[in-house]
Amino acid sequence: MKFTCTVHINKPRQFVVDFFVNPDYLKEYQEGFQRKELISGSAWKEGAVSKLYYQNGKRKMELTETVLTNNLPDEFLAEYFHTHTENTMRSTFTSLSTEETRYDAEVHYTKFKGAIVKVMAFLFPSFFKKQVQKWLENFKIFIESK
Repeated sequence: MKFTCTVHINKPRQFVVDFFVNPDYLKEYQEGFQRKELISGSAWKEGAVSKLYYQNGKRKMELTETVLTNNLPDEFLAEYFHTHTENTMRSTFTSLSTEETRYDAEVHYTKFKGAIVKVMAFLFPSFFKKQVQKWLENFKIFIESK
C-alpha cells in the first residue's frame, strides 16, 4: 500500500525543517508520543537507528526507525518497523514562496503482519492515510503557531 499526504505550511522551508528534525516537538503533533531514543549511529545520519515510543491510554506502541537518506532540507527517508507493520516514509519539503512550504509525506507499507492488521489494510486502507494526514495537519497547526 502506497499513498502521499500533503500540507501547505505558512512558514519558510528552513523554519519547518528545523522543527521537523527536533524530536522534542513530536509530542506536539503526534498523539501519544513519549520519547525517541538513539540506539546506534549519529542522529539523523544515514544508518542511524532510533526507537520511538508511544502510549494511547493503556495501549503502548514501539517503532524502530532506520534513516535511509537524509538530504534535508529537501528530503528525509526512513524505514519503520513495528510488530505488525513495516513501512518507509519519504518526507519532502518544497519552498512555494519565501513564506510557504509544501510538506509531502510519501508512505509505502511493505509488510503487514497478523490477521487483524492484514484485514484492516485490505478493508480500510484509508485508515492508515488518515492517521498520517492528521499528524501532518497537527504539524502545520503547531508550526504556524510559532
